[in-house]
Amino acid sequence: MIRPARLTFRSSIAVACLIVAGCSAPRIVPTPAPKPVEQAPAPTPAPAPAPKFENWMDAPATPGDWSYRSLSNGGLAQFGEKGAAPVVWMQCDRGARTVTIYRAGAAAGSLPVRIRTETADRVFSGSPVNAGGRGAIATALPAASPFLDAIAISKGRFAIETAGMAPLYIPSWPEITRVIEDCR
Repeated sequence: MIRPARLTFRSSIAVACLIVAGCSAPRIVPTPAPKPVEQAPAPTPAPAPAPKFENWMDAPATPGDWSYRSLSNGGLAQFGEKGAAPVVWMQCDRGARTVTIYRAGAAAGSLPVRIRTETADRVFSGSPVNAGGRGAIATALPAASPFLDAIAISKGRFAIETAGMAPLYIPSWPEITRVIEDCR
C-alpha cells in the first residue's frame, strides 16, 4: 500500500502546482507599436492623351465665337472665348493681297501647319510671329487662293493642326468670308 500513498502524494503536489499556476495573473506582453511606413509621394498623373477621332469632323469644336472688325487695310476676324485672348484670327492685308491665318502659340522656328476643310487638306509652313503683343504662328495665303474658299464654305468647320500643339476645330462663320472678301 505504500505505492498508492506515493501516487496520492505525487498527485497532490501536481494538483497543488496546477492550482498555484492557475492563481497567478497572466503575463501581458504589450504589442510593439507598428513603425510608421514611409510612403513615397503619390506620382503625378501623366496628362491624358488627346482623344483620337477617326474623322476630324467628329471631334468637339473648340469653344469660342467669331467677331469681326474693319481695319484701314482690310478686315480682322478673331475667334476665342469671351474675355480671353483669341486662339485664331484671320487678317486681310489689302496692300499685299494676302489673308494671314494666325494661331495663338509660340515656336522656335517654322513648323508645319495642316489646315483641313470638308473639301481640301493642305500643309503649310507656319512662321512664329509677335502679332499684337502675343505669340502666334502665321500662315499667309494669297487672297485669290481657292483654299480660302474651301475654309469659308467648309461644312460648318475647319481644323488647324500645328506641330506640337493641340488641334483646333473652328466653326466657319460669315466673319471668315468677310475677311476674305475684304482682300479680293
